[in-house]
Amino acid sequence: MAVLALKVLDKNGNTICVSRGDDYVSLVCTAQYQEGDRIVLETSDKDIHVFLQVDDAMGAAFCYVTDNVSYTIPFGEKRISYSPKAFYGNRHYLYARVAREDEVSCYRNLALNVYDQHGDTHCYPHATANVETRGESVFAARNAIDGVCENRSHGEWPYESWGINMQDDAEMKLDFGRLVETDKIVLYTRSDFPHDNWWTQVDLSFSDGTQITWDLEKSSLPHVLTFEKKQVTWLKLGNLIKAQDPSPFPALSQIEVYGKVVR
Repeated sequence: MAVLALKVLDKNGNTICVSRGDDYVSLVCTAQYQEGDRIVLETSDKDIHVFLQVDDAMGAAFCYVTDNVSYTIPFGEKRISYSPKAFYGNRHYLYARVAREDEVSCYRNLALNVYDQHGDTHCYPHATANVETRGESVFAARNAIDGVCENRSHGEWPYESWGINMQDDAEMKLDFGRLVETDKIVLYTRSDFPHDNWWTQVDLSFSDGTQITWDLEKSSLPHVLTFEKKQVTWLKLGNLIKAQDPSPFPALSQIEVYGKVVR
């Protein structure tokens, strides 16, 4: 049994509200969030699977938590890559629940984490990249695993994406935080044509040392790749070959990785 605590803290670390429970905790915060506020999940057990909801407009995420989690509430420029309903108002419903064994072992999109953020998050899956266009939130790597597959424009939510700043050596890493088994990957490449370019070929590199070269085409539809099952802890998307097109702006709206957790 894990003792869980959810807290909302202000910029000085003062507690605005808190709740605790065994394997499950919920919290209703009746305060208007201010810049610098953050939400903290504390857990007595590490390396556990939890359903975590830090905002009711975004729903719960199935996460692998390796330590206490601190989630900074977005403001200003960082806010525009989220739904305008998220973190809004003065009544917020948060919860965390330890996942059941059947929930952990089921086949799912292992890449999805609507609450991913920059830094050492202790909360997986986690996306990082060697470049994000101009450092803007609407082009951050986390956008590619937030569950929003809309790919027919670019910019503010719901058109956020991973932007590569026109770099030929752009690379994104998706870290699962533990061993998983996967046999299918789906890519939603951004298709705001003619503004956008597209990739004709990409490489998928896996933690087991294997690599897959994947040929893509110009499309708004999902690209689906199936392969023999692999047990991995991370994968990388790289060697992104652009089409011969006047636009210099290919981008990724979403990546989905289907499989199971290895227990």
